[in-house]
Amino acid sequence: MPRPLSVQLYTVRDQLVADREGTLRRLAGLGYGAVEAYDVLGDPKGLRRIVDDLGLAVSGTHAVQLLGPEPGPVLDAVATLGTDLAIVPAGIPPEEFTSRDGLARTADRLNSLSDAARRHGIRIGYHNHWWEIEPRFDDGEAGRPHAVDVLAGLLDPAVFLEIDTYWAAVGGADVPALLRRLGERVRALHLKDGPGTKEDPNVAVGGGTMPVPEILAAAPDAWRIVEFDSCAGDADALFDELSASRTYLTSLAAA
Repeated sequence: MPRPLSVQLYTVRDQLVADREGTLRRLAGLGYGAVEAYDVLGDPKGLRRIVDDLGLAVSGTHAVQLLGPEPGPVLDAVATLGTDLAIVPAGIPPEEFTSRDGLARTADRLNSLSDAARRHGIRIGYHNHWWEIEPRFDDGEAGRPHAVDVLAGLLDPAVFLEIDTYWAAVGGADVPALLRRLGERVRALHLKDGPGTKEDPNVAVGGGTMPVPEILAAAPDAWRIVEFDSCAGDADALFDELSASRTYLTSLAAA
């Protein structure tokens, strides 16, 4: 059975503060079948109750708190949400991705977390930005891989990657080629679109510069998660863009 299309709740962070249940109901009404949480410690039981009532799945959760001194309560919250994917979305200094020593330290941190998560039945993942893509390393005949390529080779097989396809493109990657290289390591994709710059707002998936069909073909088994870091206009404009994103992605799946 195909996985439902998910939306990263950071997209509607302001709307969730104002009306959490109404916002989630509106996402379900647009046809999204899953959500990716980002505030894992912010009432996981209450969020689980609402998504269950709406028939939504939880595709995974971002949990920067995993890098803190006590990952146990964070992992308990992830389990409460009903997902087995816990993703580190930030918190590792960008300069760690500019040297092999820094990449080794990063891999050690993620691998250590994976050992703890395994006891909870949870897998640890890492979510990229542009700074894990821009640094490149000379590997001789292997070419000049991006930092995230090198990191992937240092990670425990249990640690997965959630590739933010837009930030990978902004960082200079050929995104379909990157996904093909990383292969089964990629368990989730953030799908967003726009002009391909760091500063400008996102637009509906399919309405910008991203080669979306090629990206999806390169990672056919990964969770597909729509995200907007920012969107021009008001809340209604944001939901219109979310609706257009779902319509476009659904049309590709049906083609």
